[in-house]
Amino acid sequence: MTWGRTYDVVVVGSGGAALAGALAAAHRGLSTCLIEKTDCFGGTSAYSGGSVWLPGNHVLARQGVDDSVEKGLTYFNAVVGDRIRPEVQQAYLDTGPVVADFLENTVGIPLEHRPFPDYFDAPGRSHNGRSIFAGPISADEVGDRLTDVRPMVAADQFGVPVDRSTLDGGQAWIARMVLALDATGRADLLLSTEVAHLVQDESGEVTGVVATAPDGTGTRIRARTGVLLAVGGFERSADLRKRWQNMPTADWSSSHPGTGSGDAVAMLDSVGAALDLLDQSWWCPATLFPNGHAAFTLGMRSGIIVDGEGRRFANEMLPYDQMGRAMRAQMEAGSEKFWLIFDDSSGDRLPAICLPEPDRDEMTAAGLWHTAETVTDLARSVGIDPAGLAATVGRFNELAERGSDEDFHRGEDPFGRFFVGATEPAQCLRPLGGSRLHAVRLVLGDLGTKGGAVIDHNGAVQRPDGSAIIGLYAAGNSSASVSGEAYPGPGVPLGSGMVMAYRAVADMTARLGETEAVAAS
Repeated sequence: MTWGRTYDVVVVGSGGAALAGALAAAHRGLSTCLIEKTDCFGGTSAYSGGSVWLPGNHVLARQGVDDSVEKGLTYFNAVVGDRIRPEVQQAYLDTGPVVADFLENTVGIPLEHRPFPDYFDAPGRSHNGRSIFAGPISADEVGDRLTDVRPMVAADQFGVPVDRSTLDGGQAWIARMVLALDATGRADLLLSTEVAHLVQDESGEVTGVVATAPDGTGTRIRARTGVLLAVGGFERSADLRKRWQNMPTADWSSSHPGTGSGDAVAMLDSVGAALDLLDQSWWCPATLFPNGHAAFTLGMRSGIIVDGEGRRFANEMLPYDQMGRAMRAQMEAGSEKFWLIFDDSSGDRLPAICLPEPDRDEMTAAGLWHTAETVTDLARSVGIDPAGLAATVGRFNELAERGSDEDFHRGEDPFGRFFVGATEPAQCLRPLGGSRLHAVRLVLGDLGTKGGAVIDHNGAVQRPDGSAIIGLYAAGNSSASVSGEAYPGPGVPLGSGMVMAYRAVADMTARLGETEAVAAS
């Protein structure tokens, strides 16, 4: 076979997991090629808040957070259960502190802890959270690479101008990791280059990829030790979302339309990989915009969420994945629409975090924002039975006056109180009144799908019989999530992706050593 290029490691994708894997390879002295099919690095990671969940790491200790791998593992096991093999969960938790140390003390990325509660009331939970973040970085420091970092979702999908003088969150992670890769001198980073095919030899080992350059030229790129797939999931494939998740559209995902198109699952399927969790996503409520896209919405401060019948069905201050799952259950039961109902007691702005912030006039013109002076008029405007919505609002106001949500326990969990700055449940329950009422259309969104390759504790892709496909690894949303069907805490998607990518490269390095030893003998 003729190879156009040869590297020790080929990484497909450019989100947090892919970049962490490429950095692990380059810092081990391996020649590395990172391939991204769009014109910007970052994938969905660039849209994220940048939280990376790694229990027991040195950053937490430095900032006085009482935590350990053991406490984190107790919590993680309690939430995930036996849906994912224990040795895979153990590998993630054990290696988290190693990755944090590598990123700060070897790569040179400054790290900091920011408090954000774990999502479940389970043994080992941390109310301070276990999340670390890359330190903000100025545009001047990023330099010419700034235009190569995917901008935030508000600018990227909605055309809203965004100040990029300082990058934070996921933006900071991507910028810092790209710059760190450049600094190694051992990594080629290719943009606008698509990989749709894996190359296998006669034994079934994956030995490289076929990459298509912007001019349409195809090149076989050899990977001496392995290929790491970290290209996201299939959240932007309408066909696959319908087939595996019965979702009516792929337009409500928060990922970029050019990513998450199902490339990974197609390549994995072509080499006989075992796939799992295809019915799962990192769910979230999302505000529907006139352009048909939806924006991740969290941090409810007031109001209620109702279904198409005007009924509350969950604690609106649940962690977003849990609220998304409650919405999904309502959809499976036949509900087609959801509305955030709130009043003007704090102004006429959405009482939640949504970027970009919806423009009331544009949303109203599109039928996605309704305003009325009475519950009856609001219900008629959005097409809800007036008596049903009136009963729901009346019941909620009654509970709010009592200071206790007997129906759905809103405000009882630290996560719900976090965004309100509350110390008591009653502070999370404000009656609906004011001079005007609003209804804004919500849909079931996601931060990406979480189904893909079944991997072992080193990120190696497995066949249905449990054997490994030699030379092929997966991480991030290209693999079946290490957390199974659960979303344990802020930063688990990025944290688990980075860790498994790091472990994959360590396994590749061991394979390279074995190969060289055999050749020398």
